[in-house]
Amino acid sequence: QVQLVQSGGGSVQSGGSLRLSCAASASPGSTYCMHWFRRTSPGKGREGVATIDEDGSATYADAVKGRFTVSQDNAKNTLYLQMNSLKPEDTAMYYCAADPKWAGTCLLGVVQGPTSWGLGTQVTVSE
Repeated sequence: QVQLVQSGGGSVQSGGSLRLSCAASASPGSTYCMHWFRRTSPGKGREGVATIDEDGSATYADAVKGRFTVSQDNAKNTLYLQMNSLKPEDTAMYYCAADPKWAGTCLLGVVQGPTSWGLGTQVTVSE
């Protein structure tokens, strides 16, 4: 399993932008799913925000579609999440995850393991 180191995040006003990064210690493999999840409060479960596979095929949650963009730099083994037009309801701890690609597809918000997780980075959006 790869090690994932997250960076970016912080505090921004509503309508602002942030970019999250997730650097992997090595390539996740020839086929994989890279995910962004978020948890809005400690007592709630993680929700899938975006997922991307080795071919760059991406899927987004309805709540972020048109505002967030997931991308990757394969040469740097780094995953990104560009977040624009941020809203207060986007406030959450954001996590990246690397997962094997089973059955030829990546499902938003679904990891099947063995999964590598980043430690999370806080995003806070104020009114």
